[in-house]
Amino acid sequence: MPVILIIDDNASVGTALDVLFSLHDIDTLHASSPEQGLALLDEHAVDLVIQDMNFSEDTTSGEEGEALFARIRQQHPDLPVILLTAWTHLSSAVDLVKAGAADYLAKPWDDRKLLTTVNNLLELSEARRELDRRRQREQRQRSDLQQRYALCDAVFADPASERVIALACQVARSTLPVLITGPNGAGKEKIAQIIQANSPVAKGPFVAVNCGALPSELIEAELFGAEAGAYTGANKAREGKFEAADGGTLFLDEIGNLPLGGQMKLLRVLETGRFERLGSNRERQVTVRVVSATNADLAAMIRDGSFREDLYYRLNTVELALPALAERPGDIVPLAERFLSGDKPLSSAAIAALQRHTWPGNVRELRNVIQRAELLATGNRIEVADLNLPRAPHAPRATAGVDPDRQRIESALASNHGIIAQAAAELGLSRQALYRRMDRHGIPRE
Repeated sequence: MPVILIIDDNASVGTALDVLFSLHDIDTLHASSPEQGLALLDEHAVDLVIQDMNFSEDTTSGEEGEALFARIRQQHPDLPVILLTAWTHLSSAVDLVKAGAADYLAKPWDDRKLLTTVNNLLELSEARRELDRRRQREQRQRSDLQQRYALCDAVFADPASERVIALACQVARSTLPVLITGPNGAGKEKIAQIIQANSPVAKGPFVAVNCGALPSELIEAELFGAEAGAYTGANKAREGKFEAADGGTLFLDEIGNLPLGGQMKLLRVLETGRFERLGSNRERQVTVRVVSATNADLAAMIRDGSFREDLYYRLNTVELALPALAERPGDIVPLAERFLSGDKPLSSAAIAALQRHTWPGNVRELRNVIQRAELLATGNRIEVADLNLPRAPHAPRATAGVDPDRQRIESALASNHGIIAQAAAELGLSRQALYRRMDRHGIPRE
């Protein structure tokens, strides 16, 4: 049950508020002086404070209330405070609201308005505490992950990234093939490195091949090697990547670009560990952990005959789906700060601009933006103009009088982590109006 501390030298005010809140399942504590109120704050868990602005007789300046508010703000910076008085000038109240007070109500107060304000603040306060608890849990989980596994200097703070990395560490212990899916530039090779670093072949070589960067006629030679004269320009025998990765991990990026002939050989290597170089009939034996990655729709490629279904299921024993950077926004600022190489920090406006950008090029684009901005910035900090990000299109404004549909409501709830008050504000509704629409659409109240 929430607890409200009332700091007012008028006992009748405390009694009236105690009766009002008790009818709505809210507990109250009452202090008759600032010193007593601060002592109660130290002794009890309080969710909200309602404080008077004057405590001495014949005093209407509000200076005592201002001093009390300053001490509460200093000792309990996140605690919401409602100012309640009949004498303080409006300018003083406005100044305190600007300084962080939650609201200002004049005596005699309106019970309905006061209850609405209190309920909104209590809900936001609980949501903030839950968010803090969630962040603390996530921080503990990240710390545990970093202590238990080799993460190859991976930078992550978003739960979506953490889930992928935790799963990568878990599957690394086996020798089964792993398929990493996700858009270009999202960091799939870093996930492959983490798998290698925590695998039974961690001390072996890690060899990466970008199948999309090689001409199709050279991919097989690159992977399996070639004898002299096997193709035009092959003047001498060459070792393939499978031989180079023997006893370690071979990372095949853009696996969807592998031609059908190479797919057949790859399938055989995965099943037997055996292959032949181009132009040779002699079988070679290797022990290699294969991790592949793609941004292509392999299922669609199977349907059109450009990718072997049996190879897909062999590669896809375990799939790790790495989201785009825009879908793990908690990673944006930590990654940006990691890419900084000098002593020019990001301004708060630049950080906000980075968080607003959609990052179609993902982590690779972010790195390039930061490196360019750091080079071109002329001031002591990196500003928005230095980032040279494209101007974001204006979001369409909500049409007045139009009810949000189920999809908009669910989207608002998701983007605000289920916090009703914030979702309602985004939709232009009151909390109760949002609850009614949730009930109408069958959206559960969690």
